[in-house]
Amino acid sequence: MREGYKKIKRMTLFMRVNHWVVALCMVAAVITGLYIGHPYYQSLISEPAVNKYIMAWNRWIHFMAAIIFDVSSIVIAYLYFFSRFEKPYKKLIPNGKNISEFFAVLINLLTLNRVKKFDSSHEDSFHIVYFTIFHILLLWMLFTGLQLYVHGLESGISSIGSWWPWLLHIATDWTIAVCGGTNMDVRYAHHFTMYLIIVWVMFHIYYVVWRTIFWREGDIAIVFGGYKFAKEED
Repeated sequence: MREGYKKIKRMTLFMRVNHWVVALCMVAAVITGLYIGHPYYQSLISEPAVNKYIMAWNRWIHFMAAIIFDVSSIVIAYLYFFSRFEKPYKKLIPNGKNISEFFAVLINLLTLNRVKKFDSSHEDSFHIVYFTIFHILLLWMLFTGLQLYVHGLESGISSIGSWWPWLLHIATDWTIAVCGGTNMDVRYAHHFTMYLIIVWVMFHIYYVVWRTIFWREGDIAIVFGGYKFAKEED
């Protein structure tokens, strides 16, 4: 450890595993989702016996990745309030301290680290708000994705019974009205939200690298080892 720095635990083993599982599922969901919308690599496979199963496998992988996404989001939502390690919801409370910290981090980011007047050893309100937006986007993807899924069950019957499509219709039919009135509008919204999530990820990676370079506290190591370093107070 460098002299004048202290080692601080920022992520538990479960949190790190969950982070990388979500990252892998996101890659799988984007690749298969783009294929479902436009089969861009089906023409590369000339064998008809294999070709006819490609869409089915893509849909299955997309669905499984989405389920893992959703379970992860539910777990994270629970940990926001009941984690024994850290309770992020406290940073979402719009009190004076959190609002001040949020804008302090934002100004620091915009001015390239020229104004740093906050404690960077633990999660700040800016980062918590940013991650909350991510999970709201995932929740929207869940509802629109399930609406597209149940739209394919036109008979109203599934392999596990008619109760499943009935439940999905109750839970997701409202997305049709919100998106514009047709199932195609839901498809467009689902597709567009994917690009918002990709932009979110790009900025997330940029921001972590940016903090590592400017703050020199090893932030990029958090998702690998769970720790970062912070300057000790004099």
